[in-house]
Amino acid sequence: FINSHENIRWNLGELSPLPKSRKRLAGIIEKLPDDDSRWWDKERAEYFVSQLSERHGAQAKEMVAGESVVYATAFRRMRNERSMAELRTDGIAGCLRTPRGGSAKQILVEAGRGRLRVRLLTGRECARLQGVPDSYPIAVGENQALFGFGDAVCVPVVAWIANHLLAPLFFTNESAWRAEGKT
Repeated sequence: FINSHENIRWNLGELSPLPKSRKRLAGIIEKLPDDDSRWWDKERAEYFVSQLSERHGAQAKEMVAGESVVYATAFRRMRNERSMAELRTDGIAGCLRTPRGGSAKQILVEAGRGRLRVRLLTGRECARLQGVPDSYPIAVGENQALFGFGDAVCVPVVAWIANHLLAPLFFTNESAWRAEGKT
C-alpha cells in the first residue's frame, strides 16, 4: 500500500523497543476472604466448569492439582450455538470489555492445592489492569466501575505511544514545517 501511494508523505521511522511487561495477573488480584459474597457458590462454579471445552477443562484440572495457587481469566463465548467458557492460563489477563452491549464480564479462576474458586474481576482489579494506581478512588458501584474501566484506554500504553510515536512525529514535522516557513 505504501509503495503504491508514493504521493503521501509517510514519515516512516523506527519505533523504540516496547517495554517488557513486568505485571502478571497474580499481581493485580485483590485477596478476598473465603466468605466474600463475590466468590461464586459451588453450584455456580460447577456450572462454569461444565461450560469449559475438553482442552480448557484439562487446564482447569491441572491448575487444581498444582501445589500452588494460580490464576486464570475466562470469557464466555458462543461456540456451535452453545455457551462455552475459555480459559487464559498464561498469567496475562484477557482484554477488558464492557458488561453491556453483548460483551461479557471477565471471570477470574483461582485454583490450586485441590481447590477451584470462581468470581468476576473486581472494579479495582480492572483499574489496575488499565494502569490506574490504587490511590485513585472508585466512587461508583461495581457494574459502573467495570463498564468504565472496560471501556477505557490503558494509560501506560497511551503514554508510551505519545512519548515514542506521536511526540517524535510532531517535533520532526514541526521542525520541517518551520524550515519550510509553514508555522
